[in-house]
Amino acid sequence: MSENFVFYFLPFMGSLVLAFVLTPFVRRFALKTGAVSIQNRVRDVHPKGTIIPGLGGWSVIAGFLFILTIYWYLGYLTDLKINNQQIITIYVSSLLIMVVGYLDDKYELKPWQLIIVPIIISMAVVYVGVSVEYVTNPFESGTGPYGRSLFYLNAGISSVFSFLWILGMMFTVKFLDGLDGLVTGIGAIGAIILFVVSLFWDTPLSGTSILALALAGGLVGFLPYNWHPAKIFLGESSIFVGFMLGVLSIISGGKIATALLVMGIPVLDVVWVIIKRIIMRKSPFHGDRTHLHFRLLDTGGLTHRQTVLFLYVLTAIFGVSSIFLQSTQKVLALLVLIASMFAITFFLFRKNLKKR
Repeated sequence: MSENFVFYFLPFMGSLVLAFVLTPFVRRFALKTGAVSIQNRVRDVHPKGTIIPGLGGWSVIAGFLFILTIYWYLGYLTDLKINNQQIITIYVSSLLIMVVGYLDDKYELKPWQLIIVPIIISMAVVYVGVSVEYVTNPFESGTGPYGRSLFYLNAGISSVFSFLWILGMMFTVKFLDGLDGLVTGIGAIGAIILFVVSLFWDTPLSGTSILALALAGGLVGFLPYNWHPAKIFLGESSIFVGFMLGVLSIISGGKIATALLVMGIPVLDVVWVIIKRIIMRKSPFHGDRTHLHFRLLDTGGLTHRQTVLFLYVLTAIFGVSSIFLQSTQKVLALLVLIASMFAITFFLFRKNLKKR
């Protein structure tokens, strides 16, 4: 038991300490090179004209890659779920995210330019075998988890679904990154939930658990600098969090339902906002304050920190529930999550009407 604790403790703390130590250096580099955000847009939450450095995602990625490199060298990452080709792809994809993060934080790339790398890395990880091979039928008994039947996907459907899932997770996180500490905290909660899930469904002392803990540790180490009022932003590199959550939810045993319960509120919010923007004939990437976190801040009467903590609690409640629920119960939990989203939206709508 003590050996297992050390095995799990080291990747978390190693990534945490490295991210915490590196962030001040990354912050100074961002200020020196002009990779900053000048707060003057409608969706910005800091006083107008405030200069806040970006590139914070570099600290998280550096901590993650450090642990990945050490444990890969020691032979602890490759197992029945992860092979060398997949590790190399995750490594290269992470470096590409760092590059595009720097370019956007410094030069403010156009939306069509920002979608290129996410598409490439989503295709790459699916190509090397990170894909959903089956889905659990929660309504029919069989030989799968919790005695449920399994529906196997053919190669084409599996690849397309997995590609869209990973790409969707990246852009969900990108749209979620509107308040200080929001993505950092929710990403850490999601990674910890996937780590716990890996203890039940993965091989003992697995590569999946190491990667999940390395991601969680890096985010926790970065959070003190990103907490409101933020001293540094994740920047465009925030998509790394969505990328790894998407990949880990697949290689941890196809725990898509678990990831949906963790990221359900942000996913539903992104879908609603995109539909609304299209109906209003705006670009899906048009920046505004229609996201749930902004509405809680502007209409709900919550402070910046209260809004973030409220969304942390929602994420934790549904995420932790996914650990203990069976397949059929997860479907019910997803329905409860959707109902909760509608209830929050209706409450904010009524409150907005009263203000007007």
